Amino acid sequence: MTDTSPLAADLAPRILAGDRRALARAVTLVESTRPDHRADATALTEALRGHGRQALRIGLSGTPGVGKSTFIEAFGMALVEAGLRVAVLAVDPSSSRSGGSILGDKTRMDRLAREPSAFIRPSPSSTHLGGVTRRTREAVALCEAAGFDVVLIETVGVGQSETMVAQMCDIFVLLLAPAGGDELQGVKRGIMEMADLILVNKSDGDLKPAATRTVADYAGALRLLRKRPQDPDGFPKALPVSAVTGDGIAGAWGDMQALARWRRDHGWWDRARATQAAHWFEAEVREGLLARLKRDPEVRRAMEDRAEDVAAGRVTPDAAAAEMLEWLKA
Repeated sequence: MTDTSPLAADLAPRILAGDRRALARAVTLVESTRPDHRADATALTEALRGHGRQALRIGLSGTPGVGKSTFIEAFGMALVEAGLRVAVLAVDPSSSRSGGSILGDKTRMDRLAREPSAFIRPSPSSTHLGGVTRRTREAVALCEAAGFDVVLIETVGVGQSETMVAQMCDIFVLLLAPAGGDELQGVKRGIMEMADLILVNKSDGDLKPAATRTVADYAGALRLLRKRPQDPDGFPKALPVSAVTGDGIAGAWGDMQALARWRRDHGWWDRARATQAAHWFEAEVREGLLARLKRDPEVRRAMEDRAEDVAAGRVTPDAAAAEMLEWLKA
């Protein structure tokens, strides 16, 4: 167990009291890669362990231009108006060259950002695969400790690597735009199999007929997938929604609540969270081992030597990797 640091001792009770400034500072702390900050972040998450609060964690992914930010604002406003506290963790793509990101989600959700019952935190992906930052999981736990009822996790875009978000949420929502049948081929089967709800956005105006057809296409595709034991009858399902008019949002929220209740009542909720915790423990061990290896000068030199051999064509990548692993065992 990690000893509580002075910073963790200061932040923990303030977070539990719902202090938004303390929460924002804590998220910054857990996102930092500085060794002293990592120690404080670990101490903080340990200090908050066992608070007994659970939010409904909703992961949201979608193709670029589908209107994720617009939908999240409309959805978040509906939840706030229903008396719920909502946290939004929005991940912006980082440049692989400079490491920078625009972090524009807060400006795209200006109405929700002004709500006292809402907390919006844009974070750079830092080129991390999985559609989420490496520390999104810890940020979610902080929001739960701060008493938020719903935590929305917006991912970078849609792709096979983004299914990592399913390892930190209770409900996984895939947001799509109205399109022809060919669009169905563009969505990876893996992410389809992860989705609990497929919401076809922009189901209004001239696009409404196309949206209705798209919902039917995806509903048909979902029926072909093998039924998952953690789903009641009728799930996963596809629904039409409009972030502009608000149509379908109440129905989608009702389905999310019904699915969450069913999974709680049948033991799937606790089982999934336990599996997720074990997954992230293993991920932290892997990341920690890699970090230690990279810091070792002798290991770094050995890696560089073999990388030169691979680049020069003197050895295949597989053979070089096997040789490197044998060297590490020696």
